[in-house]
Amino acid sequence: MTTSGIIRAGIGGWTFAPWEGTFYPDDLPKKRQLEYASRQLPTIEVNGTYYSAFKPPTFTKWASETPEGFVFSLKAIRFATNRRVLAEAGESVQRFLDSGISELGEKLGPILWQFAPTKKFDPEDFEGFLKLLPEKQDGIRLRHVLEVRHPSFVVPEFAALARKYGTAICYAHHFTYPEMADVTADFVYARLQRGEDSIPTAYAPADLDAWADRIRTWAEGGMPGDLPLADETVKLEAKPRDVFVYFIHEGKVRAPQAAQALMERAV
Repeated sequence: MTTSGIIRAGIGGWTFAPWEGTFYPDDLPKKRQLEYASRQLPTIEVNGTYYSAFKPPTFTKWASETPEGFVFSLKAIRFATNRRVLAEAGESVQRFLDSGISELGEKLGPILWQFAPTKKFDPEDFEGFLKLLPEKQDGIRLRHVLEVRHPSFVVPEFAALARKYGTAICYAHHFTYPEMADVTADFVYARLQRGEDSIPTAYAPADLDAWADRIRTWAEGGMPGDLPLADETVKLEAKPRDVFVYFIHEGKVRAPQAAQALMERAV
């Protein structure tokens, strides 16, 4: 019987000039960067899909360049989330889902729906948005993640809505965004954004040790006891959960090394 979910730690994107010579070999052609990165790390979060639409051949190409077991997380198009009335986002949501993401097949990981820091929690409108998120696309299961950035979301009502629709709340380890580690889906998604370029692994070794412990706890079905929650009254069902962790933004130069160091500790 499986007692732990799959742990995957990765980075945001694979094209970043400072990684040339620090993560990528000096003589590696840019066109082979995805091929290389996907063999050093088990997952990558794609940021480009937030800003523009891609077509099926692009997703097919990404799938062909990566090994079995590798997973892409996709940041959903911004036109679906950067709007006054979220419940009216149906056309943008469906256009993104129809853009060819199913070409990734088993390599399609969670879809991150990111909201602006100015977007406040409106329970009725937000539930209207959640109703727009389907469970499948072209027969492939979809896993949805909500990254909210306004403190008004740190309430039990938001966690309850996320849990009702089986969507994960993104835990953001960030200097200003609210932190919510509530487990509301059958997987966990975290973005670690307090790294430093001056540290060889972005996060100090002791901090990575602590994160490895938290991640193993999530994967084994538990809840780390030192992270803030929106609702502290819910009793979590103990069952194995896959965990996706990404080193993003701060400390980005050393993000690949951070992900590798975390994988060494956590699995």
